[in-house]
Amino acid sequence: MKLLDIRSRMLLAALLPLVLVSTLLAFVYLLARFDDMQESYQQRNRSVARQIAMASEYGLFSANFVQLQALAAGALNENDVRWVSILDERGQTLVSAGERVASVPVALGTLETQGFDGVRRIDWLSQPVRSNSMPLDDLFEKGSAADDKGAPLLGQVVVVFSRQSVDVRKRDMLWVGGLIGLAGLIFGMLLAAYLSRGVLRPVSRISRLVERIGQGDFVGVERLRGQNLDTDPLHDLQDQIFSMADRLALARDELEQQVQLATAALREKKNEAELANLAKSRFLAAASHDLRQPTHALGLFVARLAQLPLDEQAGKLIKNLESSVRAMQNLLDGLLDISRLEARAVQVNKRPFALSALFDQLAQDLGPDAQERKLQLRLRPSDVWVMSDATLVYRILLNLVGNALRYTERGGVLVAARHTAHEQVLLQVWDTGIGIAPEHQQAVFTEFFQVANPARDRTKGLGLGLNIVQRTAGLLEHPLQMVSVLGQGTRFSLALPLAQSQTDVLLTVPLDRIAADDLRGQCVLVIEDDLLARAALVDLLASWGMLVLQAHDMQSAVQHLVEGARPAVIVSDYRLSEGHDGMALVQVLRARLGQDTPAFLVSGDTDPALIQRAQAAHLTLLHKPVRPAKLRTLLRRLVSDQRTADSGLS
Repeated sequence: MKLLDIRSRMLLAALLPLVLVSTLLAFVYLLARFDDMQESYQQRNRSVARQIAMASEYGLFSANFVQLQALAAGALNENDVRWVSILDERGQTLVSAGERVASVPVALGTLETQGFDGVRRIDWLSQPVRSNSMPLDDLFEKGSAADDKGAPLLGQVVVVFSRQSVDVRKRDMLWVGGLIGLAGLIFGMLLAAYLSRGVLRPVSRISRLVERIGQGDFVGVERLRGQNLDTDPLHDLQDQIFSMADRLALARDELEQQVQLATAALREKKNEAELANLAKSRFLAAASHDLRQPTHALGLFVARLAQLPLDEQAGKLIKNLESSVRAMQNLLDGLLDISRLEARAVQVNKRPFALSALFDQLAQDLGPDAQERKLQLRLRPSDVWVMSDATLVYRILLNLVGNALRYTERGGVLVAARHTAHEQVLLQVWDTGIGIAPEHQQAVFTEFFQVANPARDRTKGLGLGLNIVQRTAGLLEHPLQMVSVLGQGTRFSLALPLAQSQTDVLLTVPLDRIAADDLRGQCVLVIEDDLLARAALVDLLASWGMLVLQAHDMQSAVQHLVEGARPAVIVSDYRLSEGHDGMALVQVLRARLGQDTPAFLVSGDTDPALIQRAQAAHLTLLHKPVRPAKLRTLLRRLVSDQRTADSGLS
């Protein structure tokens, strides 16, 4: 921001020395005058006091009080005299005149004294009175009563003077000096302004010209060109500035053209990048779908193969095959979880639940794994209730405890819950594993990062667990903390808000283990356009004793209903031939059956929009590859729910 223009600065440069010099001279002059006035005032006061002392000698000597009173009263007629007091040789006040001032000391003294009261602005003088020892016939010789300090002391005179008149004269002098200085300053300003016009006008014109050039206003520069007068003392400088402006305008036009060309090129590159990104997304989506299809079929075939009677060598081979398929499924599931968390497609359903149910499920799911690794899995459950999503919290626990078991060689893992002072429960997972170095404690939460697995051994995980844990905790808005010491172990803490115990709330945690009930005899309609996936799924369902109807498109599925089939469950792929989708097909089949037959979708698509559509349609969506245990659990739950609904209607 410009505080002073060039005109103001030049005026300031001209007036500032004048103001400083005139102020300094006035200050010195006034100080000298004030000193003179003060000195004159004090000398006059001393003269008046001595005259009163000399005049009171006879009265004191003869004890003529009338003459002394008249003398004191007459002294009040002198300027600035406010009070007069005459004392005898014993210090007793004989007479006084005027207004008594309490702050003035009245005491007998042998020397002349004086004082000043700054509050009341008064001066006082005390003058001793001595008998005159000068011979009467030698009046004009040296010596006087006042100077004869050896003469007998007759008394003392005290006179009080006011400084009011002196202060008034000083104030008047200040006003007059200030007015004179102000008038001189105004006159100097007017004179400087008048004399500076001839210099300031061309300088101001150049200033405006440079300002327009700085703003890029070359049209305004052309308007100022006509003001370049030949009589201007800065004519040559202005011509050079105008020439510079012309060159700058030409350079700006060329630069704008280059910027436009560069912008067009960048826009073209941006469009190419967006098209490439879109093509990449389509490729990854297609590749993911095409990869999940055979993996899904492979998993179902392996599960069915494991049910057949096999010799020992074939059993080991099938077991290794199952491990490989499970590793591939874990990778695809982890990638799916990350994509769903990134897209905010995971629905959070917070409600009160008891932590003890999570601990029981954790013992069943990971207890055998800990025993196989010869590690101790110690659980210290609590009877407290918390407010959160039980399914998502359990997934966090599964990842944390699974990681701890993989990276612990001896000792064990402890899972505990403890209260805090802030109405929270800390759900903690401790391990005695390898620990994490400080420089890696941030990186372990990134995708595919593993500290002690440079060879990418899949038995030690894929490096996705902690990333999923961090994303899920952020989605739930639960603080997650990690403390780790290299070579000693790690502790993870998840803070959950407390909730009131509720006996009427049942906790449901998704289970992957096989329940005790059976699916034998239940009719299921399978719609799948992929031949291998359909064959694997039909064979696996048939091995569970289910009556399986299979279809590859909408027409064949409807044909089963026309022939009188009444399936208990509908299992449909989402992407079908001829542009149909499984979601619409389920609605068509339900309409023909006249009831909301239990149904769910199986798809290799991981698009978050599909997940949201399935949730809006109240249809469960399983992503390929589907684990057989998960498939069987879902079928049992749907059949059980339908039986409960039918019994309620009956």
